[in-house]
Amino acid sequence: MTTTNHHRAPIARAAVLAASAVIGATTMTAIPGIGWNAAAASSDSAAAQHPTTAKAAPCWASGGRWWCNNRPGAAVWAGKGHTIVGKLNTGRNWFSYRCEGGRNNNGPHPTRWAFTKADNGRWGWVKDGDILNETNSLPNHGRCRWE
Repeated sequence: MTTTNHHRAPIARAAVLAASAVIGATTMTAIPGIGWNAAAASSDSAAAQHPTTAKAAPCWASGGRWWCNNRPGAAVWAGKGHTIVGKLNTGRNWFSYRCEGGRNNNGPHPTRWAFTKADNGRWGWVKDGDILNETNSLPNHGRCRWE
């Protein structure tokens, strides 16, 4: 009698998914500021599959700067968000402050921007929607300068 592997395939897929969840939990908890609790996620299958649904940790102060995790390749905009002056190519960058105003940028704070220096040395604003951390911890400068 020959055995077939098609009965083992669902078990193998389940093992790979379980290992992926464990590896993902280890990776996420190793990155400061992400704010994802692996212990809580292990008891909640939705959070384990989608760690971004968990509440984001705030940006943090270090070395006289405010650091946040952001979407790699995030655009840095000139005033009013009409012209891209540079990009943030890495997933962690520093920001000087936040301001409110301008067009809706679809983030958790739809009119919030964070001021920083792009990788090319040009200064400008990043949409709150491109920052993965909660930006309430950044110094608040009120209305954006261009308003």
